[in-house]
Amino acid sequence: MIDDPPLPPEPPEEAAARDVALMLRVKAGDFDAFSELVEIHQHRVVGTVARMLGDDVEAEDVSQQVFVRVWRSAARYEPTAKFTTWLFTILRNLVFNETRRRKRHPVVSLDQPREGDDERPRDAVDVRVKTPDTALLDEEMMGAIQRAIDELPETQRLAVIMRRYDETPYEEIAEVLELSVPAVKSLLFRARTELREKLQRYLEP
Repeated sequence: MIDDPPLPPEPPEEAAARDVALMLRVKAGDFDAFSELVEIHQHRVVGTVARMLGDDVEAEDVSQQVFVRVWRSAARYEPTAKFTTWLFTILRNLVFNETRRRKRHPVVSLDQPREGDDERPRDAVDVRVKTPDTALLDEEMMGAIQRAIDELPETQRLAVIMRRYDETPYEEIAEVLELSVPAVKSLLFRARTELREKLQRYLEP
């Protein structure tokens, strides 16, 4: 049996109109419309939260909180902006709260070596397994990029993640972060400059 070809991506204007129509139904108490919105946006929400927190398990929990907040706040929703702007403003608040909580109550990772242990993390790669050099380099590069992003201040980090991974327009990032478009562009410029400096050894020919 031949699979049907994938459907072309929905035009942004149509997607935005669909989201608003669904959210207005949610506002009226339609749980099926809410489930449809979750299905449409959960992948992007979970991915963004995971990149912000660096923890897939917590990302699932915080992402659920995002959609719970959407449902509970539905009565106050007004279609004055794109639904995704409203959604990611909720995400921003919850993720920033979580990152600040972590700073107040840091947790020691189980992957960090304890005193007396050898220096390898507990999930160290088995050196007996032969892996192509290119794959190792690609994995190392991706890990270095994520670590560099993790070290950015939270506002820069969210701007970079929204722009790099989702190609979110500057205007929408500005609304989510409550900044002007020039301020967002300046923020991203500073973040990219810092990332280039941290990744210099990977960028040299």
